[in-house]
Amino acid sequence: MTLSPLAVMEKLAPLYGWPEQVSHGDAVTELVLTILSQNTSDTNSGRAFTQLLRRFPSWRAIAHAPPAEVVAAISTGGLAEQKAPRIQAALIAVGERSPDWNLDFLREMETGEARAWLRALPGVGPKTAACVLLFALGKPALPVDTHVERVARRLGLIPPGGSAEKAHQLLEAAVDPSSYYPFHMLLIKHGRRTCAARAPACDRCPLEPDCPASRLRPDRDPGLP
Repeated sequence: MTLSPLAVMEKLAPLYGWPEQVSHGDAVTELVLTILSQNTSDTNSGRAFTQLLRRFPSWRAIAHAPPAEVVAAISTGGLAEQKAPRIQAALIAVGERSPDWNLDFLREMETGEARAWLRALPGVGPKTAACVLLFALGKPALPVDTHVERVARRLGLIPPGGSAEKAHQLLEAAVDPSSYYPFHMLLIKHGRRTCAARAPACDRCPLEPDCPASRLRPDRDPGLP
């Protein structure tokens, strides 16, 4: 029987602690940080973000800087050649729609409308939009990164295959909106520390007895329930 999202959180909370939501603040900052965080560690993306702000005095300056200078500024974060143009394109689009680069007006929108506004920015997919909505704007959205998606699929909360868009839709429908933040944070921690992509530590996982993926492991004792 598949665990419910609530049961998953209740089993993971003793291991990682119950996450308390704290606003990350500025939505444009969250937008840029989320792009920088793609396919790298928080340490690397944070370092790249710091260097970006040291090199340029404003979002406007970043948006209209020579691309090579932005690439150089974020090089410590990895994939700078791909991320720099995404950041600049997104910032240019934000500036065209909100000249002061302030997205606080999105707080007054219905969540679906605010999500659509963000998704209309170039290079902004479902995860980036959800991160801005949840972390910066305090709106009910569930970011599904690689860790959340992997753990959710292994637990049978979403079916194998399918797009990132579909994964977001299915998990947002399955999880109570009031639990989006703790669910996201707990599954990220579990994916990073225990349920790794290549070598999951099933022997110390509190979800193992109810995990469909664990039952399929070739090294699992067939006598276990």
